[in-house]
Amino acid sequence: MSGQTQRLNVVPTVTMLGVVKARLVGATRGHALLKKKSDALTVQFRQILKKIVSTKESMGDIMKTSSFALTEAKYVAGDSIKHVVLENVREASLRVRSRQENVAGVKLPKFEHAADADAARSDLTGLARGGQQVQQCRAAYVRAIEVLVELASLQTSFLTLDEAIKTTNRRVNALENVVKPRLENTISYIKGELDELEREDFFRLKKIQGYKKREIQKQMQLQLQLQMRSSSDAPLNKGVSFDSSRNLLAVADKDDDIIF
Repeated sequence: MSGQTQRLNVVPTVTMLGVVKARLVGATRGHALLKKKSDALTVQFRQILKKIVSTKESMGDIMKTSSFALTEAKYVAGDSIKHVVLENVREASLRVRSRQENVAGVKLPKFEHAADADAARSDLTGLARGGQQVQQCRAAYVRAIEVLVELASLQTSFLTLDEAIKTTNRRVNALENVVKPRLENTISYIKGELDELEREDFFRLKKIQGYKKREIQKQMQLQLQLQMRSSSDAPLNKGVSFDSSRNLLAVADKDDDIIF
């Protein structure tokens, strides 16, 4: 890309040079802050990724355990356990709550499970002696729900962080590869133009001084010529004085009368 497109279209003045320098300082600080933000988000992103991998690995065993516990409960209590449990349930004993966590200016959604301590717990021990198996099945499925809620929270945070990191990296790259080089090229252009103007002014002053010197030399030559002319005319007037001239009013020099 040519230098013309890599700089701002500005008037090369000292004021504009200060403005562009201030913008470059701001762009440099913003680039440093966004770089730190990107690094912090990347660290958090990797931590969440590790948690997702470990949670998914453990989720298989937990789901398998809960399914096996349900099979055991059905085997002990019989097929009527489903209707009995549904009749005893009035409201959900587990609830999911959401909150936000701020990580380097990015709000990450967090999901948490909350158990209702006041929920009714039916004693199903007398139900064909399968109440204990039902409670174990319930505990297994509660554990499975907890893992699913944690995994949902991690994956949501993962997607949010991924989008935030992409946006931050785009801004960092734009500042580093577009904005800062353009401002630096603009500063170089303004400095070059100001130096050129300074050289033009210096050249103009030299020309004016040279013109003045030539005029002074011409005047001095004219003065010398006038002095030489005055010195060459001086011998023609040598010996002439007012005393040697004849006084017409003097008595001694009165002319003789003319007799007709």
